[in-house]
Amino acid sequence: MIGQTIAHYRIIEKIGAGGMGEVYRARDEHLARDVAIKVLPPGTLTDESARKHFRKEALILSQLNHPNVATIYDFDTQQGVDFLVMEYIPGITLNEKVAAGALPEKEVLRLGVQLAEGLAAAHEHGIVHRDLKPGNLRVTGDGRLKILDFGLAKLWRPVTATATTESLSETHAMAGTLPYMAPEQLLGEEIDARTDLHAAGLVLYEMATGRYPFADVEHSQLIGAILRRPPRPPAALNSRLSPELERIIGKCLEKEPENRYQSAKELAIDLRRLLTPSTVTRPIQRRKFGVGKTIPLAAACSVAVLLALILGLNPGGIRDRLFGRTAYAPIRSLAVLPLVNLSGDPEQEYFADGMTEALITDLSKIRALKVISRTSVMQFKDAKKPLPDIAQALGVDGILEGSVQRSGGRVRITAQLIRAATDTHLWAESYERDTSDVLTLQAEVAQAIAREIKAAVSPEETNTLGRSIPVDPDAYEAYLKGQSHWYQLSREHLDAALGYFELALQKQPTYARAYVGVANVWLERGDAGSMPPSEAIPQAKAAISKALALDGTLSEAHIALANIAGPYDHDWAAAELEFRRGLELNPNSADGHFMYADFLVSMKRVDEWNTEIHRTLELDPFNPFFRCFYGWHLVYLQRYDEAIAQFRSVLATAPEFSSAHMGLWGAYYKTGMNEEAMVEARKFFSVLHDREVEQALTRGYSESGYARAMHLGAEVLAARSKRTYVPAVRIARLYAHAGDKEQVLHWLQRACDEREIPLSHLGVAWDWDSVRSDPRFQDLLRRVGLPQ
Repeated sequence: MIGQTIAHYRIIEKIGAGGMGEVYRARDEHLARDVAIKVLPPGTLTDESARKHFRKEALILSQLNHPNVATIYDFDTQQGVDFLVMEYIPGITLNEKVAAGALPEKEVLRLGVQLAEGLAAAHEHGIVHRDLKPGNLRVTGDGRLKILDFGLAKLWRPVTATATTESLSETHAMAGTLPYMAPEQLLGEEIDARTDLHAAGLVLYEMATGRYPFADVEHSQLIGAILRRPPRPPAALNSRLSPELERIIGKCLEKEPENRYQSAKELAIDLRRLLTPSTVTRPIQRRKFGVGKTIPLAAACSVAVLLALILGLNPGGIRDRLFGRTAYAPIRSLAVLPLVNLSGDPEQEYFADGMTEALITDLSKIRALKVISRTSVMQFKDAKKPLPDIAQALGVDGILEGSVQRSGGRVRITAQLIRAATDTHLWAESYERDTSDVLTLQAEVAQAIAREIKAAVSPEETNTLGRSIPVDPDAYEAYLKGQSHWYQLSREHLDAALGYFELALQKQPTYARAYVGVANVWLERGDAGSMPPSEAIPQAKAAISKALALDGTLSEAHIALANIAGPYDHDWAAAELEFRRGLELNPNSADGHFMYADFLVSMKRVDEWNTEIHRTLELDPFNPFFRCFYGWHLVYLQRYDEAIAQFRSVLATAPEFSSAHMGLWGAYYKTGMNEEAMVEARKFFSVLHDREVEQALTRGYSESGYARAMHLGAEVLAARSKRTYVPAVRIARLYAHAGDKEQVLHWLQRACDEREIPLSHLGVAWDWDSVRSDPRFQDLLRRVGLPQ
């Protein structure tokens, strides 16, 4: 299989084999990291029912996360091959490490503590390894021990028991490897965490002595030795071994579970105490190895009751500390990376992207959590970058990655939560529902993530996260297709988006989000200059009214209404109320924060603007639109050098972004760089495919310079406006550059009559500096309701 690709995993090398299948190191091409692929033997899973059971069990195991436990990422079937995807651990197995002989006692203790703590974390989740042995333990170059294949033994029936050496290889129908089975496993009795502690004792024995305890026993006598014969004392093989470590190993290897350590945490405490002894110690006499002592019944009952209370109530987090769970700090910022489309159909990308956006929207409602917006995370779709690098670029400490698959009327989302700085997997889960319950599915995933990141979620936010409205599957599909087109923002895509939103409403007339989609298309048409606002905005207003009547909790509906109330209705007080309500419902709405910042700059409330615009850029750092209009705001505030740098930064990654060329054009003009301004003016109209104006600018500039160029460009647009709609503000801007004040005021009056959206910047835009003191301009400001 070397060199082949399964799903999006490129097989690099074979790193192991056994009864549970072959193991390969592979490269995850989506996330640019190495993983371990365990390929199940052919015929292990005989049908889909078996695969479903295996997947269910594997997903349970994938929830286990601890620094000393290798994480299971996924289970999949591709081209008839069933395989598990797991964390790749560089280094060597403990098997290889002890092959050279006994380890120094301090190293035995250091590795033993890690082993016990990893077991404690798993046992606290109710997961027993069942097949613990040196071959399932890996040691990295920096001395970190990782437990492999946790809980997988119970997924195979029967299992080939592969021991440490070929001489010990034996087949047994029970889960596990014969030489490392506890007596109760061999007898078919109930097993629990103490079964793993017996195996841990065998591992400690091998590290301390370099030998398996029953290495001299014939195959046919091995079961009898495990059941009845005490192991040879470790000190007989390693005289330098301390009596206390020998006692610890002996307690682990007691034949009766009740005579062993009762929890892995107890074992960890004793090993750690020996590793870091106190200044006052009492001498420990070497006892007869393999002979234990029983716990009095009353004491055992007291411990059991206390332990039950701790397990059930976890007062003050004591359970987590007692059982070794790492106390991670809460995640306060999160990026939901684009979910991988597992359908195999590229035409389904819109569905995966829609699921990603839905999760972002739901999680954004948590005020205590910073959630990166869609536009910025989409920059990393199919990116082959390490997760810590992505997290650093986005300014977050948590990453959510996963996949989505839609098949046969069902939708399945698999999600993994990762602490970005260390690439540590904290949680993983899979959720599946009918397509008619897709919103409930999204809510379940969002609620689970909120729990796992330990976010401070208010009762109101909890109710909001758990709230879902039934949606017709066909309506939802049409809505997602509409959203996919909406984000493209070209005239053709806007037309397609509107068609899909309207189709969604035909399928489900009560679908509030589809009405918001309709409104956004009309708002964009009115703002972008493709049609008169007096035609577009009433359509947007009607759609928003219907959306809010159906669902008053939609943040995006309130934000859209604010953008109508202020720039079109000139009711700025109402606009601010809607902005505040929208941001209350979704504190992480980058759109909401940006549009509120735009409102604040128009109101000349610079300190508040500064807060909102920087919050916008925190939430959506790679959005070229926000970065561009931050540059525009800097121009309004006469911070021209900063603005020029900002526009250049945008154009470095989005060279066809027309608004950035227009902003750079203005910034150059205000700093006296007319030649550079002329270049950007031509680029602006070139990006708009307005060859006529571009040629007029070139001709005018060659005739007599910048002012003449602007005048000819304005005349072209003015003549065109007699045949079709041209934004009057655009014509006024060109006349402003030409220095024609009367024409500027004439066209601004026309813009005011048409209620053009860009008039919201009338009081701050530098374009109107030449007419700002004119009483007619002051009258326009009063008509629009802006500060003088």
